[in-house]
Amino acid sequence: MERSWLKNYPAGVPADVDIQQYPSVVALLEESFQKYRDDKAYICMDKAMTFGEVDRMSVALGAYLQGKGLKKGDRVAIMMPNVLQYPVAVAAVMRAGFIVVNVNPLYTPRELEHQLKDSGAQAIIILENFANTLEQVLPATPIKHIVLASVGDLLGFPKGVIVNFVLRSVKKAIPAFSLPSAVRFNQAISEGRGLTLTRPDITPQDVAVLQYTGGTTGVSKGATLLHQTIIANLLASEAWCKPGLRKEIEGQPVFICALPLYHVFAFISCGLLAMRMGGVNVLIPNPRDIPGLVKEMGKYKFNIMPGVNTLFNALTNNPDFAKLDFSNLMIANGGGMAVQEAVARKWLAITNCPIVEGYGLSETSSGITCNPTNSTAYTGTIGLPMPNVEVRILDDDGRDVPLGTPGEIAIKGPQVMAGYWQRPDETAKVMTPDGFFKSGDVGVMDDRGYIKIVDRKKDMILVSGFNVYPNEVEAVAVEHPGVLECAVVGVPDKNSGEAVMMYVVRKDPNLTKDELMEFCAKNLTGYKKPKYIEFRTDLPRTNVGKILRRELRDEAVRDMSKAA
Repeated sequence: MERSWLKNYPAGVPADVDIQQYPSVVALLEESFQKYRDDKAYICMDKAMTFGEVDRMSVALGAYLQGKGLKKGDRVAIMMPNVLQYPVAVAAVMRAGFIVVNVNPLYTPRELEHQLKDSGAQAIIILENFANTLEQVLPATPIKHIVLASVGDLLGFPKGVIVNFVLRSVKKAIPAFSLPSAVRFNQAISEGRGLTLTRPDITPQDVAVLQYTGGTTGVSKGATLLHQTIIANLLASEAWCKPGLRKEIEGQPVFICALPLYHVFAFISCGLLAMRMGGVNVLIPNPRDIPGLVKEMGKYKFNIMPGVNTLFNALTNNPDFAKLDFSNLMIANGGGMAVQEAVARKWLAITNCPIVEGYGLSETSSGITCNPTNSTAYTGTIGLPMPNVEVRILDDDGRDVPLGTPGEIAIKGPQVMAGYWQRPDETAKVMTPDGFFKSGDVGVMDDRGYIKIVDRKKDMILVSGFNVYPNEVEAVAVEHPGVLECAVVGVPDKNSGEAVMMYVVRKDPNLTKDELMEFCAKNLTGYKKPKYIEFRTDLPRTNVGKILRRELRDEAVRDMSKAA
């Protein structure tokens, strides 16, 4: 198909990037290890780790894992937040020829058991803070080898000892556990240094990562990302970044990595992209601690910061955030969920750097559309398809809809997964006969090629035959100065089929339902305005801060059933 959007690309961005230049992610990483050997690669809790150190430690850890009898293609789970051991573990697993299984450390035992069994992981590298969860399900999983990390492992002496003591004995942040077969992270590195890493032949078609879907659309499935898939996304992301780096960076590019690296967005846009560009990632282990995050950001002249709407919103509502030095901030990349205009406006006023919104999924190895990084304002769209990507907007019968008409966003390109891990039936449901991945998101493409997300297909609310898209209602509600954030869901209604229900976290404790109803009535046509409003102190979220509308909807339906 004709990619008409290419004529609106920023100057210097190619239509396609050459994904054949590296046979694997390993080849790309090893090039960076040599090229930037003495430069800082990661900083966590003021401790820096160089590219050379990541190189040496990952070779040792990879050799250790091979020494346990693991073979090429075996799966190794990594269950850690943003700590220094994470990038070492990822590089080790890939260099040894194994497959990375990214695991959310906040998983419940039930969720962890599902992922370990589904992936068939034989080994796990896990932070001790979450070892209790693993202990509960270990006998039911295929795990044979456990590498156990502590937050202080790589922080040096005496800091590492002090941090571990405080977490274990003062904050009681590590629930009691018993994993007698586990080997400590530093011990595994030490043992691995006495072994030789066997270099497997890794091809572009080999599996690199199993990236499990967030579960917002049902059971969590493993998106199978090949080495070629990740290379394609990474090189396209690099090309897309360049116009936004509008002035010479002094020294290395500095990334603020507040999003969790085990999520595909940060995995590509922080972890791998910074290593590709010779940048340094400032790792934030706990981004929910906004005052702590702001304090950490204040230590660096940062250039690039990927984030989600909830994070940008929380930062702009912190009074100390506005006091930071934003003179070097060139790219604030928004994704994961819709960026609301009110949040984008406030961010721009404080930082003088617009949020550049993009869009991607686990199934597309992160971003596949994005606004130009040299944009000067919020556009309300998810931008243009990135290099190597084809996008179509389809109706329910799989036919292309006219420009300006809502339809399902379908994506084709080397960035798209090879399928769901060992689920050909589920893969078949989301792929068209000509190889397009059906995203489940409803979008509209304009004549320039810019795409606007209208909503997820299943989040759409049908009120008396009229389509209501929660994103639109939420965007209106957060314009009210008394609203901090909100979520809109559809609930059963005997008169209209469905009705609009809004859950609200107040900024102003005196805000009333009647006042908010009146505000919505002024800004939304009748069938779109909320029929019900409920105030909450917080809203349920996924690991990257995306609000779980499904959970709220299920709860509302249960409550209504009881009331009836």
